[in-house]
Amino acid sequence: MATTLTLICHGSTDAVRRGAFPRDEPLDRFGERDCARAQKRVRRFDHAWAAPELRARQTAEALGIEAGIEPALRDLDHGRWAGRALSEIEPEAVAAWLGDATPPPHGGETVQALLERLADWMDRRVDAGHSVAVTHPAIVRAAIVHALDAGVGSFRRIDVAPLDAAVLSFSNRWRLRSLSSLAEPPAD
Repeated sequence: MATTLTLICHGSTDAVRRGAFPRDEPLDRFGERDCARAQKRVRRFDHAWAAPELRARQTAEALGIEAGIEPALRDLDHGRWAGRALSEIEPEAVAAWLGDATPPPHGGETVQALLERLADWMDRRVDAGHSVAVTHPAIVRAAIVHALDAGVGSFRRIDVAPLDAAVLSFSNRWRLRSLSSLAEPPAD
């Protein structure tokens, strides 16, 4: 049986709208609305997981997905920067963090550690059939980097918005099949 993994980014939160590093926060009213509208776009699946954070669990529920909690899908740990807007952080520290994925000036998790954590989960835990995982932008990026064998330097070159979905397939190695959005485009 073929292996397909669809990773869905959680819906909108206050931190997304403020341009801030997230805490464990709920969906905002836009995220709730968009998830309700996107529910009809979720395809059939055999296995489902969600990251442990509230926003991921709420997204799964709003999309009608009964998901088990998977710790490996937890968000990148932003350490002291959690809850703070990018504009509130020293520009030199942000530049260092953006320029090099290894030393986290915020005291949290490195991007390299995140990539290793997710690669291990994908390679060891994803079963045959179609699996769905509701998680975070950093996790979706890490999955794409792993599938493309692209390296840590490409991590920040991938944009992932609320309710974006990356579809990966496995046959001897991971491949990116598509990256799209479950959210409806805004009305004109």
